[in-house]
Amino acid sequence: MSEETLPDRLSVNPKSPFYNAALLERGVGVRFNGAEKNNVEEYCVSEGWVRLAVGKTVDRHGNAMTIKYSGVVEPYLKAAE
Repeated sequence: MSEETLPDRLSVNPKSPFYNAALLERGVGVRFNGAEKNNVEEYCVSEGWVRLAVGKTVDRHGNAMTIKYSGVVEPYLKAAE
């Protein structure tokens, strides 16, 4: 098995219990409903949703404002360049 299994849920927020710095440094990409997304803040494969950042807008704590979308989530490891 050459491909590593990615977690069901992953977040880019260090305060989240689903944050994994080592995995994020390796590079994780997300396809949502067949389209490549580069503004994903968090995803959950089993529940079928992603949280996408809304521009450069932040809340009062400095966290990115997000919108939750439902659909098919396909995370993958990005190839090393």
